[in-house]
Amino acid sequence: MKIHSKLTTVATTLAVALLSSQALANDMLSRLSVPKGYELSYFAKDVENARQMAVGKDGTVYVGSRKAGKVHALIDNNRDGVADKKILVAEGLNMPSGIALKDGDLYVAEVERIVRFKQIAKNLKAPIKEVVFDDLPDKRHHGWKYLTVSPEGELIIPVGVPCNICAEDPKFGRIFSLNLETKKLSTIAKGVRNSVGFDYHPVTGKLWFSDNGRDMMGDDIPPCEINRVDEIGQHFGFPYVHGGSVLDPEFGEGKSVTDYTMPALALQAHVAPLGIHFYRGEQFPKAMKHQLFVAEHGSWNRSKKVGYRVMRANVQDGQIRGYEPFLTGFMENETTYGRPAAIAELSDGSLLVSDDYANAIYRISYNNK
Repeated sequence: MKIHSKLTTVATTLAVALLSSQALANDMLSRLSVPKGYELSYFAKDVENARQMAVGKDGTVYVGSRKAGKVHALIDNNRDGVADKKILVAEGLNMPSGIALKDGDLYVAEVERIVRFKQIAKNLKAPIKEVVFDDLPDKRHHGWKYLTVSPEGELIIPVGVPCNICAEDPKFGRIFSLNLETKKLSTIAKGVRNSVGFDYHPVTGKLWFSDNGRDMMGDDIPPCEINRVDEIGQHFGFPYVHGGSVLDPEFGEGKSVTDYTMPALALQAHVAPLGIHFYRGEQFPKAMKHQLFVAEHGSWNRSKKVGYRVMRANVQDGQIRGYEPFLTGFMENETTYGRPAAIAELSDGSLLVSDDYANAIYRISYNNK
């Protein structure tokens, strides 16, 4: 009787959790808001812990995760903007948050290595995993990653610092470029605390990246950052200077803010910017062309929550001239309903936004009527 009672309790708990998750997903569209003229819909639900996305030439959307340890493929067969098939590509991986496509191969960043699934679109039923590079640090603190492919065809890989604040170490706090032929790892940027989002400007070719500021300095300092790499090897301040303006109380002694690269934009402290994306499509109004969208994942180290939204940075002539909300409603009255993590673009010019809290991927389209 006791065993039966325990099983019943477990089953009830699981059922309640499942219903709560489904209710959250079903309720999100009514909570979220986009500017007038735009429409919000689901591209996919029940995508566990959805993080970075990569869109294949055939329209398949590949999705990484962090805690879930899974990679999924989402297929929209009839191209109606809603995925009608979800395929598990891999599971049991070590925080496979970052993914990228190159020449038909799917690259996935685990904490300590990069793996590849060759010609993934042709092998979805039986994907074969191979290790491409396994000489990355194995520290899980800020160890999850983001990936992209450079214009030169190299894999761009960030390695966050294994701490809140700690001494500079050449293995951590950098953005690297990996030559996939020679396996040589080169430094693109230094002094980067924890970048989980970057993109190349479609015109200038310069790399822009987000960076999460340190914690435990209060509600309002230091700023999180959006940065632009103008020269290879630039130093962006960590652990000495934060947000281009705040000297670290432990490591900033004897340093000057002028010794390091200023951010393109200093954000509010603790908003936690993750994925960023320059809009390349034709569906949105012309004014949106090459504008930068930023997924603010949201704070944890703050007395009142901030972030929990997708922002649009008005980029003109390489400078950010404005910063305003674009997708909101993930948090209300200190209650979290969702957390935007990454942004991707479909071939029709609509945007996808992943939500690793509500296990969903939203699609933003523009109704030009």
